[in-house]
Amino acid sequence: MAISPAKRAALAGVAALGLAAAAIAQDRPESLLPPGFGDAAPAQPPAAQPSPAATAPPAAPRVQATTPAGPLPPLPPLPFPSPTVSPTPVATPRYVLPSFARRSLAAVGADQGFARDAFGSADGRYVERLMRYLSAPLPSRWLSISLRRLLVAQVETPARVNGADFAAERAWLLLRMGESVSARAVAQAVDSDRVTPKLREVWMQAALATADPAGLCPLAETAGDSERAWIVARAICAGLTGAGKTQPLVADIRRRRVASGIDLALAQKVMGAGLNSRQAVTVEWAPVVQLTAWRFGLATATGVAVPDELYATVGPQVRGWQALAPAVPLAERAAVSDRAAALGVLSSAAMVDLYAAVAEGNDAPAALSNTAATLRDAYVGNDRATRIAAMVKLWDAAETPATRYARLVLTARAAARLPAAANEAQADRLIASMLSAGLDRTAQRWQGAVPAGSDGWAMLLLADPDAITQLSASTITDYAPPGAFAERKRQLFFAGMAGLGRLPAAAVDDLAERLAVPVAQRNAWTSALERAAGEGQAGTVLLLAAVGMQADGWAHVSPAALFHIVRALRAVGLDGEARMIAAEAIARL
Repeated sequence: MAISPAKRAALAGVAALGLAAAAIAQDRPESLLPPGFGDAAPAQPPAAQPSPAATAPPAAPRVQATTPAGPLPPLPPLPFPSPTVSPTPVATPRYVLPSFARRSLAAVGADQGFARDAFGSADGRYVERLMRYLSAPLPSRWLSISLRRLLVAQVETPARVNGADFAAERAWLLLRMGESVSARAVAQAVDSDRVTPKLREVWMQAALATADPAGLCPLAETAGDSERAWIVARAICAGLTGAGKTQPLVADIRRRRVASGIDLALAQKVMGAGLNSRQAVTVEWAPVVQLTAWRFGLATATGVAVPDELYATVGPQVRGWQALAPAVPLAERAAVSDRAAALGVLSSAAMVDLYAAVAEGNDAPAALSNTAATLRDAYVGNDRATRIAAMVKLWDAAETPATRYARLVLTARAAARLPAAANEAQADRLIASMLSAGLDRTAQRWQGAVPAGSDGWAMLLLADPDAITQLSASTITDYAPPGAFAERKRQLFFAGMAGLGRLPAAAVDDLAERLAVPVAQRNAWTSALERAAGEGQAGTVLLLAAVGMQADGWAHVSPAALFHIVRALRAVGLDGEARMIAAEAIARL
């Protein structure tokens, strides 16, 4: 459980800013899927088709969260460019890449974890609109993880859009999801001389979200003089590379009123980290009332602590950026790891690594040190009772529904180390914990050890990777969940089982009426989802699934929408994702 040498090296470099090191260390986003997850299951007989499926319109999209990439006062706002195709810049690069080294815009991405033809014959303008107007973060951690895999993958650029523009839309959505490292990887998958105006704006946001001001330098020289943020970026790059004296540049910025106040002070702080710099800059947060990407990125990169109250002025996505930034002290990253894990940004293994590193240090706050010690007991306690008691302590310490689920993610592999036992009082939460990290086959060891009708029993049925038989309608009516959300849980259980093809068509029709889940209604969203699934467009299906799940939490996710989402994911081969999302619905209520 010790922190890796690479992480120690990254932290040691913080004292010397470590801007370039941070970029190199996170070139490839972490996989949040356990080994073997999503492997093909044994062949199954064709599932009986329910009646023509549809649903009531999904819940109205939430009001767009405060955009982390907001204006940079007193710099002018960084307006997000129009979603129309941008012309390719004609600026001459400093050097010309040989043809064999150039990357094509026909397929842009940073990973190979998804089918290249994920969008099939879909119109790229339609796909871009889905991404642009998608309200993030999503209530489902598993849907967020699946969407992240799609957006970061090297997929073919759909028709009628520019490849660099398409990469910009993907990176912009990743930033809104809290996936700063993935966003930067996608943006930087385009050669710098092929960057469009739209991608240049997102490139800046990704560099700031990852606290990597040096990442601005490949584009700073070619950016226009009308873009004030890039004028300051050129001065920053001059200071970092030692290419020239920064004092005249700063004086010119002040004279032309390009920037002032804390935004200029933070820029000077970054310049002072360069070679042979003698600048000493004091940053005062007192007059600041709004956190922006500029302020977060430059402050984090230079080790300037951002006042905690300023994080309340931005969306929860920024907590994901904070958890992923290597320049942020380990204790601060661990303190926000619950929120980042709930978003799908951190895996169970990453959370454990953070707390292990905290346990090795001597300067962590007492609360974090106690949590790390409790986590150690959950994994290596002397006996079963000690381990379960430690897990219960971690679970019960969470203050919100999101962090309660994140604590299940934290203990996933500790739960997996326990053998199944009948009459275990914590069986439901142990099973939910394992499934939160995708440990579906390990969780199945509890089949027969949990009573029929319990939450654990329902989650095991939904997550079973080897299920090949259909079950009777009584399976749904036997489910007797406890708590205030009992009726909604039963509806979601039915929706998940029906979407997974585990119920006969006649039973689906009858149960839909009895449970008031209108799976037979049709609207524009269900039609688009069925059309994309029928054409095998896995990428379009994932985006439409996210559109149908825009809600403030699982309590507001439409069960009928869950039915269509699960069924469409199965139709395009994303069976594992469909099962995990269906089981998550039970675990998070």
